[in-house]
Amino acid sequence: MSDGPVTLSRVAREAGVSLATASRAINGSATRTVRPELRDRVMAAAQRLGYVPDPSAQAMARGRTAALGLVVHDIADPYFSAIASGVMRAAEAEGVIVTLASTQLRPERERAFVELVSRQRGRAVILAGSRVAPGAGSPDAAPDLEGTLTSFRDSGGGVATIGQPIGDLPVVEIDNAGGAAALARELDRLGYRRFAVLSGPANLRTAADRSTGFRDALTSLGRTVRDDDVVPGEFTRDGGYAAMTELIARSGKAAGGDGDGDGSLPELVFAVNDVMAVGAMAAVRDAGLRVPDDVAVAGFDDIPTLRDVVPALTTVHIALERIGEAATRLALGVPAGLDAGRGSGAGTAEGPDARPGSGAATTEGPEAEPGSGAGTAEGLESTAPGSVLVHGEVVLRASTPGR
Repeated sequence: MSDGPVTLSRVAREAGVSLATASRAINGSATRTVRPELRDRVMAAAQRLGYVPDPSAQAMARGRTAALGLVVHDIADPYFSAIASGVMRAAEAEGVIVTLASTQLRPERERAFVELVSRQRGRAVILAGSRVAPGAGSPDAAPDLEGTLTSFRDSGGGVATIGQPIGDLPVVEIDNAGGAAALARELDRLGYRRFAVLSGPANLRTAADRSTGFRDALTSLGRTVRDDDVVPGEFTRDGGYAAMTELIARSGKAAGGDGDGDGSLPELVFAVNDVMAVGAMAAVRDAGLRVPDDVAVAGFDDIPTLRDVVPALTTVHIALERIGEAATRLALGVPAGLDAGRGSGAGTAEGPDARPGSGAATTEGPEAEPGSGAGTAEGLESTAPGSVLVHGEVVLRASTPGR
């Protein structure tokens, strides 16, 4: 017996089949199949001889590797790390390995990574993160990106996006405007009357949709957010800190006020994501003020790290890990397990402005753990083949005790 590596030819001889049949049995084939009894003979021979398949040969035979590319804006952001956790869990269940890339909000890097996955014959790719709003200060790479993704899909690869749709490609779309509107209505119900918005980057659709949804809902209630009380900033903890610091400086560090434009600090500040809200709360403390005594704060996403934030942050719960799982199944062509036209537990708001699945509010008591307040209300629904819509649920916590 040779001391060298066991070859596929030797496995074929041991099984009494042709080399081509042995290759198709072990490596798979994009065009031909092997009868079960022959496959069993080949696999038994490979096991007896200790044959180790060549991953490159398997990829060539099957047409695709067992790799899935996941592209996020910032892996350090708990929003994306929670989504990545869901992607990896679902991918493992399907025998797929995840390769992760971060764009740092540079649209051209998304396209470059998709092209890399295509050249490497990856099985699927998922893009997670907000699309860039056209004409808002940054180039929109979506047209070229759509073509690259469509070509990858047409060549046999799987595609899914998280956030907003790109063309007719499979998408897990988040109802950002609806979730922010539901939050605005709940905060109004708690008695808040003067609001500020830390609106995030102007060129991100997620930030714009959340800011617009929040402000439009208040307008429908007869409230307004003054332009001076809308402060843009980066979609990060430091961006929230800087925006809140600017808002406090505009107010002269005075808390309270009657909402009549007297230069005082608004009663409640809505940051369009949780990491900005965490930075805003730090800025309030550093200014010698207190949350919620001097100003209430609310966010959006319900990232896992909120369990360590004091006071606990009011937010809009989004099932981030479930989103990652659903996107993975879309990209791999696996049934998502969602009923069309039905959510998975999120309640509905009442009244003319209600949006299904985005209006119910959960109030957490002192024993409740932040980060898990939505219970089993996951809010995902299949709206069409290859399309999942995610509704948020308002979670009221200690940072907004009411007026």
